[in-house]
Amino acid sequence: MKKLALTIVFLVAFASQGLFAQLKIGYVDSNTIMEQIPDTQDAQKLLDASIQEWKSELTKKESTLKSKKKDFEDKKLILSSVKKTELQKEIDNLEKEISDYRNNKFGVNGELFKKQKDLMKPIENKVFNVIKEVAEEKDLDFVFDRSGDIIFLYAKEEYDITNDVLDKLK
Repeated sequence: MKKLALTIVFLVAFASQGLFAQLKIGYVDSNTIMEQIPDTQDAQKLLDASIQEWKSELTKKESTLKSKKKDFEDKKLILSSVKKTELQKEIDNLEKEISDYRNNKFGVNGELFKKQKDLMKPIENKVFNVIKEVAEEKDLDFVFDRSGDIIFLYAKEEYDITNDVLDKLK
């Protein structure tokens, strides 16, 4: 909403100076671009493979934990207090290990987040450079991304440069 208000104020400022008639605006749908370029699809395949590997490892750890808990519950009446404490400590350590693993792989600053950032940053830079190139070729004053916070209620199709950007990326 804040960006929309800023955009409106900016456009009104140009209109009040009589420059509005000369203003050329383009827009793209970055979601469409990112979905259609092969680099993004390749990056997603790499991410999916890592996710699958990590989920598999997590499932193994959780299965081991479940087995240890069941074994502990089945035998706790016949175990000595020292052995109970020892097994309970093993279970607690395994629970912590699982929690740490989950956070290290899937947490906010986990490997998945970092790997996604590492894979997507070069693609985003490439798309941005092509958007800039197309905008300069078309002599556009502004290019907005309609898949973000700014929502267009109406926009002429002639200013949509999404396909031009896709063509250059292919």
